[in-house]
Amino acid sequence: MAGADTGDSSTSASPSESAPESAERPKIELPSDLKYTFEWSKTGDKDKDAVLADREQSIQAVDMAIANQDPLDKAYLYYYEGEAAAQTEQYIKEYVKAKARTTGTSRYYNATVDVSDADSASLVYCEDQSKAFDMFLKPKRVNKTGVTKNSYVLYALQLLKNDEGVWAVEKLDSQRGSAKCQP
Repeated sequence: MAGADTGDSSTSASPSESAPESAERPKIELPSDLKYTFEWSKTGDKDKDAVLADREQSIQAVDMAIANQDPLDKAYLYYYEGEAAAQTEQYIKEYVKAKARTTGTSRYYNATVDVSDADSASLVYCEDQSKAFDMFLKPKRVNKTGVTKNSYVLYALQLLKNDEGVWAVEKLDSQRGSAKCQP
């Protein structure tokens, strides 16, 4: 389960710089044992940088919903719409059913952003889950697993810029063990 739809970063990402100031973004509060490394730098393109910043927030919002054991948490729903929202709700429900959450560090890298027009974009990137694990809550126990090719996941997303100026995830596909993401 660890990081199947989400990654993590040791610092909170800043909200999208292109979002209108009126956008009231949810506050993301995560357990201190969750760390994230986003190895994608600013592109210099306002829209592309906003897509990356909003993706950082959406990843962390899902982990917050898992940590809170809330499949209808408003923070992640702020960043997900349609098919991706339904998928993500099911993903969170799996953790709730297992009475588990994620712990450790996830690393994100090799991001490619394409903004096709003012309101739609695609994002492809990799996640390294080799230092991220599932933690069962009662009794509290971390399920440490060895590093395999499946510790590396390729994500492909379709995003839509909503009325609040947020790049929301509309479609999400992942491929565990992708050769494109192997070290």
